Amino acid sequence: MTDSKRRKGLAAAAAVLGGVLVLSACSDGDKGGAADSSTSPQSQAQVDEAAAQKTSKAQISISPKNGASNASINNDAKVTVTEGTLTEVTMTTQEGASVKGELSADKLSWKPTEQLKRATVYKISATAKDADGLEAHENSSFTTVSQANSFIGNFTPEDGSTVGVGMPVSLKFNKAITDKAAVQGGVKVTSSTGQEVVGHWFNSQRLDFRPEDYWTEGSTVTLKLDLDGVEGAEGVYGVQQKTVTFKIGRNQVSTVDVATKTMTVKQDGKTVKTIPISAGSPENPTYNGQMVISEKFKETRMNGATVGFTDDDGKGEYDIKDVPHAMRLSTSGTFIHGNYWGPDSIFGSANTSHGCVGLNDVKGAGDPKQQAAWLYDHSIVGDVVIVKNSKDKTIAPDNGLNGWNMSWSAWKAGSAV
Repeated sequence: MTDSKRRKGLAAAAAVLGGVLVLSACSDGDKGGAADSSTSPQSQAQVDEAAAQKTSKAQISISPKNGASNASINNDAKVTVTEGTLTEVTMTTQEGASVKGELSADKLSWKPTEQLKRATVYKISATAKDADGLEAHENSSFTTVSQANSFIGNFTPEDGSTVGVGMPVSLKFNKAITDKAAVQGGVKVTSSTGQEVVGHWFNSQRLDFRPEDYWTEGSTVTLKLDLDGVEGAEGVYGVQQKTVTFKIGRNQVSTVDVATKTMTVKQDGKTVKTIPISAGSPENPTYNGQMVISEKFKETRMNGATVGFTDDDGKGEYDIKDVPHAMRLSTSGTFIHGNYWGPDSIFGSANTSHGCVGLNDVKGAGDPKQQAAWLYDHSIVGDVVIVKNSKDKTIAPDNGLNGWNMSWSAWKAGSAV
């Protein structure tokens, strides 16, 4: 074979092989193989990088977490953001009712400005932007604590009131408390005079606070409830977050001497009036002890059947529908009140009641015999009435607001903290 023919044969073979190679390359391309570099798509790393450039750097956090239950009605709900600022936050109930909220000045946080309702599903939707203007979104739904899983403490005295020197701070919880230390730790009572104030548990649902001696007249007492989220019993949480202040008025202490059948009223240590009285009869003596006026009634009904004084037919031994100027001294029914039905001669000379302290009272303003009206007008809730020289026992400290009948050491022994 000549050289020229050999070169032509090799060229033809190369063309055939080239065709095979091209066909093979196209076939592999159809199966997902590498394509020509001029037409191939971006690499996965390039795709990820491009996607990252379009994702906001802002990170939104919503509390409580999505699906949470037993959430606080005061403090739990909050939205915060990092690497960005919040542009919109909406909070609604499951039914669509909106909840008012406040965005912080730096737009880094948001929280509701109203107390939430118990046993309610809430939804929060938040939007934020990063420095490049890219938006981030976050949503959450949670349920607040139910009534069955929460407790409250009803307290006395009322916020802004003025009370007597004997008025304790008394809380009555609507559920039994098993972790008394945790609950008492969430209640703080202080006096503007710096008097030491200690709490005492009478039972699983009542917690009272008082100083060693009566409050100082003219002082201010502050009750701070920080019980939100406090677990008072297994699975039962507090919901209250409140500060209450009340003022202590002048120092009035009235002493009833059952033996002499008189009452001496002192204000700031000085005697201002001596009043003849009629206390409990020998069959129904009046309790001894320090008692605190807890309620005042211009007029009230007193039925013996409600406190165990009944006749053979089960009816009350007495039923007076308009007892005047009545002030409660005990839960069990001891009052100091006006008496218009008894003869004038009993006051100061005979003890005839069923245990109450009676003062002469007549219908008609301005009558000099209307001693009960005078005492009523000059008394406030929290004033102290001391009964002595009765043949009955000393009243129980938890019968009314009468913890003063307990020694300071015994009182402090009832504290859980």
